[in-house]
Amino acid sequence: MKHVSTLHAALFTAAMVIGSAVLAEPMTRAEYGTVKNRIEAEYKDSKAACDKFTDNAKDVCREEAKAKERVARAELEFNRSGTPKDAAKLATIRADTAYDVAKERCDDRAGNDKQVCVGEAKAAHAKALAVAKLEQKLGAARRDTADDKREADYNLAKEKCEALVGANKTSCLATAKANYDKKS
Repeated sequence: MKHVSTLHAALFTAAMVIGSAVLAEPMTRAEYGTVKNRIEAEYKDSKAACDKFTDNAKDVCREEAKAKERVARAELEFNRSGTPKDAAKLATIRADTAYDVAKERCDDRAGNDKQVCVGEAKAAHAKALAVAKLEQKLGAARRDTADDKREADYNLAKEKCEALVGANKTSCLATAKANYDKKS
């Protein structure tokens, strides 16, 4: 039952990461290189630490190290770009890696217990992917709504300018275009 709680935590984290996509700040090239090198070093250390285990425990350890590295790389790309696309990719990678680790943990089991374990992992994976897809659609809807609102505000400002004449009207229209980032 512990792995189910872990997968639920991963689902929640994925939802939070995607939800915070708007808040991410782009990183500098130097920061990117530093973090990338740290991720590689941590992966090598984690993978080497798995050598103290045997059998499936070693496989689980390696899968966890690989998952941590993949998630860290996806987080790095998201932090670098801050794009909704990279946020969705991060959520998908989180779901996929949590699933891979859960499946590997199921290998210690046998018979029906293993089937149930794999079934729970598949269900948690499907839920995580559904949350990622929903968050991506919500992000797109938020952007569309913001664009629609901005367009309506611009049209209202233009309409107000129409009541003016001469230089005042020209100035008002120029201000409206500048305020709402309109080129023509």
